[in-house]
Amino acid sequence: MVKVVNLSQKRKLSMTKSARAIALETLIRVFRDGSYSNISLNNNLRGSRLSQTDRNFATRLVYGTIQYKIYLKYQLKGLVKTKLKEPYLKPLLLMSVYQIIFLDKVPNRATLNEANKLAKQFGGRHSSGFRIANGVLHALIRRGAILPDKTDSVKYLSVKASVPEWLVNYIITNWGEKRAASILSSINTPAKNSVRLSTLSDQKQTIAELKKLNFAPQDSKLASNELILSHGGVSTTPPFKEGKLTIQDEAASLVVEAFDFSGDEKVLDACSAPGGKTTQIAEYLPHGQVTALDIHEKKLRLVRQNANRMHVANRVVTKAMDARKVDQYFSGQQFAKILVDAPCSGLGLLRRKPEIRYTKSMKDLLNLQKIQLDILDHVSKILEENGELIYSTCTFAVEEDEKVVEIFLKNHPKFELRPFKLAKIESKTGMLKILPDSYGSDGFFIAKFVVRG
Repeated sequence: MVKVVNLSQKRKLSMTKSARAIALETLIRVFRDGSYSNISLNNNLRGSRLSQTDRNFATRLVYGTIQYKIYLKYQLKGLVKTKLKEPYLKPLLLMSVYQIIFLDKVPNRATLNEANKLAKQFGGRHSSGFRIANGVLHALIRRGAILPDKTDSVKYLSVKASVPEWLVNYIITNWGEKRAASILSSINTPAKNSVRLSTLSDQKQTIAELKKLNFAPQDSKLASNELILSHGGVSTTPPFKEGKLTIQDEAASLVVEAFDFSGDEKVLDACSAPGGKTTQIAEYLPHGQVTALDIHEKKLRLVRQNANRMHVANRVVTKAMDARKVDQYFSGQQFAKILVDAPCSGLGLLRRKPEIRYTKSMKDLLNLQKIQLDILDHVSKILEENGELIYSTCTFAVEEDEKVVEIFLKNHPKFELRPFKLAKIESKTGMLKILPDSYGSDGFFIAKFVVRG
């Protein structure tokens, strides 16, 4: 007889899943289906009754397992004696290995017991997963963690940092082996909880509120108006909801600082969503306006929401448009300032988005370069004389950064780089590259162009 489970029963079952079960379900979708980890995890957590502690644990399991996937797979070397046919089994093993090696406060006994329960839950009555998981994990505990021989530096760093060999080679080629080891080590450290204070609010009062809420704010060593908080969760607090601050990485906030505003300009943010830099620009325009573009109308809703929350909605207009068509739509119109925060590989965000390291290739860098140059070509046609054009990316790839600048200047001889000085850092060349290990921030690139006089 077939057992019928109604929708309310299904909902109740989903709500009783453990933190590990939710983490495993998420990892199966990420590894098998290529799902985005944040979306899949949030969907799974939304229907659960987990405590905040358990939600944090599930989150750590998901992101930790993805972040160290190459390293964790290497730990299974010589221990798996059969093909892992069932889709849940490999994610289960990787997640369990992560707990054994990286989570000192979780007893191995608990990891083994929970792995056995999950194998029965996800594998069913006739699954061999229980026996395989049990044998592999016991063998790992007896043997301990392993790494390749250091004589093969690329292989060694690839496994140790859990970064594909092509990317390790790329970083060594551009910055040398010693700096590569530092960069690769830095991307596996936790991202800072950084926020940007609104310049329209009473910043001293906001800092006092954050102290009272036990966020222990500290000044950024890289950017002005930026604070480093001791922990996350600021988005649920009154200062955030009231638009006194927004969540923004230190390096990302430097982009807007590179402009020299007078306050009454017409500014174009050519690739604006989700609107962090749009609202930052708008704060400098009491008598001006920023036009925010994005190819997707749905993403522009986020821009408008951010503008409303940060009290600059009257300074922002949005338009759904491909930035490569701006010179057609704005024909005859000129902007005093243009920001191209270009679509890129995101290699500077490896600390925050660990799966990027497994999905990008050298081919992607070259394909993105074409898009970046195309956008710059079109927006440059609507920049007024003596105007400023800022190009930025959240990647450290030379092909998307310095090479784009080189090609753009070659194709647009009227433009030149302009040195810029920020509150805590300066660029004497007109280009600024921040690597992930420089300040413990996201990796970022900024170039400032002006029309040659």
